[in-house]
Amino acid sequence: MSAIGPDFISLQVSNLEGSAEFYQNYLGLVRSQAGPPHAVVFETKPIAFALRDLMPGIELGSGTQPGLGVALWLHAPDSQDIHDKLIAAGVKITSAPIDGPFGRTFTFADPDGYLVTLHSKA
Repeated sequence: MSAIGPDFISLQVSNLEGSAEFYQNYLGLVRSQAGPPHAVVFETKPIAFALRDLMPGIELGSGTQPGLGVALWLHAPDSQDIHDKLIAAGVKITSAPIDGPFGRTFTFADPDGYLVTLHSKA
């Protein structure tokens, strides 16, 4: 037996509702009706994406960047529009938009400091 590939991605966040609103308002993600009470699952395809409350013993504000070494990329055909909206809201952009093999690509820091890359070409 072997693993087939990624099937579900979840980030632990310090403020579940605040982070869910961030992903809804700035990335346009839509909440799914599915999911446990300690998480918000979004209707993303082909891989499910969710936010969840912190697990016991996890502290995101410990001084290190959460998810260090993990690359989280989301497909967003209108990545430049989202970039402009994030800039207007004062969100930290960690890599300015460039055009490359994955289309218009940039990276930002979410409310907990996770680095998320958006790209326009699937």
